[in-house]
Amino acid sequence: MIRRSPYPVYKTARSLTGRDLLFLTLASAFTGLIVVVFSAMALTLLWSRVTHFSLPYADTVTNILMAGVFSVAGWFMLPTLVVFIVGLFQDTVVHRIEKKDYPDAMGSFENRIWRDLTHDLRFTLKALALNLIILPFYFFAVGPVLSMILNSYLLGREFFETAASYHMNKSEAWQLGKKNKKAVFFGGLLITVLTLIPIVNMIAPVFALSYMVHVFHALNNSGAGKP
Repeated sequence: MIRRSPYPVYKTARSLTGRDLLFLTLASAFTGLIVVVFSAMALTLLWSRVTHFSLPYADTVTNILMAGVFSVAGWFMLPTLVVFIVGLFQDTVVHRIEKKDYPDAMGSFENRIWRDLTHDLRFTLKALALNLIILPFYFFAVGPVLSMILNSYLLGREFFETAASYHMNKSEAWQLGKKNKKAVFFGGLLITVLTLIPIVNMIAPVFALSYMVHVFHALNNSGAGKP
């Protein structure tokens, strides 16, 4: 049995630059840009509509202050959007990677796009809610640290279980991830960090799913999840 690394950074980079995934990576980046721009516009408009003060210049000062807070918080909340974005390309990404790198261990690809998009939307809303709960901690400078830990856990678990779900049921995927939580959390941390780097964060959704597909096959192949 060939031993594969559960930290497949190089293998993932090779997948993304390959002809099979290059177009999907660019399409995902464009989609992410649209989501971020429209979200920023919507939040800015909402804040300006619901806040009014009678004191001179109070509106201006408050808007500037909160714009700074929302900008920092929003930047660190960006990882929560990658699950929904990649959901639009999920089946195609997984299928192309497995067809090229794991042709003898391909998963099941029945029509599941609407089910997965519904799940991804629920996950995104839950992750955003959890990030909003820790929003006050940004005033004490620990918000970014808490956000990194939270999103690393959420994204690592979500993307790993997504990749594994093409081969096993949710309970089995959760058990495999739990037994290999170090590799899964590291993957989530890597994904979270990439989403915070300008320009690079535009390819984070496809990178995240590709990375976890390779992690799953490394762990499943090694017998790490087997009794």
